[in-house]
Amino acid sequence: MSSQAVNTAAGEDQALVAGYLERARAAQAAVANYSQQEIDDVCLSVGWEVYNDDNITELAECAVRATGMGNVPDKITKHKVKVMGVLKDIRDAKTVGLVERDEARGISKYAKPVGVVGALLPVTNPTATPASNGLGILKGRNAVVFAPHPRGAEASALAVEYMRRGLRRVGAPEDLVQIVAEPSIERTAELMRQVDLVVATGGGPMVKAAYSSGTPAYGVGPGNSVQIIAEDADVADAVKKVALSKAFDYATSCSSENSIIVHHSIYDEVVARFREHEKTYLVQGAERETLGAWMWRANKQGVVGLNPEIIARSASRIASDAGLSVPEDTRILLVEGREPLEEDYFAGEKISPVLTIYRYREFSEGVDTLTRLTDHAGTGHSCGIHTYKREYIEHLGEVMRTSRIMVRQAQAPANGGNFFNGMPSTVTLGCGTWGGNITTENIHWKHFINLTWVSEPFEPVRPSDEEIWGEFWKRYEA
Repeated sequence: MSSQAVNTAAGEDQALVAGYLERARAAQAAVANYSQQEIDDVCLSVGWEVYNDDNITELAECAVRATGMGNVPDKITKHKVKVMGVLKDIRDAKTVGLVERDEARGISKYAKPVGVVGALLPVTNPTATPASNGLGILKGRNAVVFAPHPRGAEASALAVEYMRRGLRRVGAPEDLVQIVAEPSIERTAELMRQVDLVVATGGGPMVKAAYSSGTPAYGVGPGNSVQIIAEDADVADAVKKVALSKAFDYATSCSSENSIIVHHSIYDEVVARFREHEKTYLVQGAERETLGAWMWRANKQGVVGLNPEIIARSASRIASDAGLSVPEDTRILLVEGREPLEEDYFAGEKISPVLTIYRYREFSEGVDTLTRLTDHAGTGHSCGIHTYKREYIEHLGEVMRTSRIMVRQAQAPANGGNFFNGMPSTVTLGCGTWGGNITTENIHWKHFINLTWVSEPFEPVRPSDEEIWGEFWKRYEA
């Protein structure tokens, strides 16, 4: 393409995005003075459109048809849990006017919109992501323009259509929610330059681009969730939860357990339970090499990477495409990990119902493997442990460079918040500086408001030198 053609295309993208932003800013200005009740009604109306059975069934079917990833029943469940979880979190949240008052410190906080949010969507969750993030964004009286992945654009556009229907019901401007038509890398980049805030849910390159856009951004790091199953674990419960998480929607979630590390005393029991109760096929010997050769392939530049044809596909299909013969109802492919794990492809993120298993003897050895696996492909994201020993739980809390640690929970439904834990409901998981992100928090409604701090004076309270340094000098002058 000539430089003139490139400039023309860039100008067209800039004008197209500017049109979205003009409409979004007008819509956002129209709701900037909404009362708390008015904006709550907006969220309830929009939420219903991406929660009711008829609509989410159509969304799930469209997402699977468009992307080839995941399965319809699990996507319906995901919508139900995520949307209701967000609505539960935002129901009593204050996002309008005075939201906090600290009399002792003379501090009042007033919530204001952040403006227009550009939200980037992943191909793995093209409908649940806009539904969940959109509600949190709207709660702050903001507008949002979604930038879908090209393969998920049709499904994401349908979700936006339903959300706009919800806006119409309560008389709110439809352009509070928009989506980029015919998405491309260039259009997404232009959107990130023009909005007030970026939320990037997706792969590493997307998140890097968000942070390089010059616009304030929330991004997520790569997932590589790992669980320890300790010697005191309830084996049946632990295996059931790992299997539920790993097989759910064919592991489209970045929170699905990528590996498990099992104490040697229960290792055989864990493997047997997977095989006998969770429709798991143990891939061994030459089959392991055959599977690996299919899952990781060289691109045109000769760089070996994860084969797109295995991402979020069923275990039976992955096995069949690799040339393996497994029972038709196989839900999970189990592979034993090898050392050095840093040189084993199966130690990396797989985004598929393929689970790697390691064994350990001493807890310190298990933690070492957990640390190495996490740092190999997912620093900052998450890990978990099945144990009842407080010392194990507290040790991980103190030493692991992860933003969230789940205890005796299925990682995929737990990380992003659920009705059985206190994590904020979201589909966007910050990974802190460890994962190249600005926050370790679950990105939710609190991240979509600006707070004005109003400070009132009180009588000075200044500590004495003795109060500050007294105990210190006693320790160091002795």
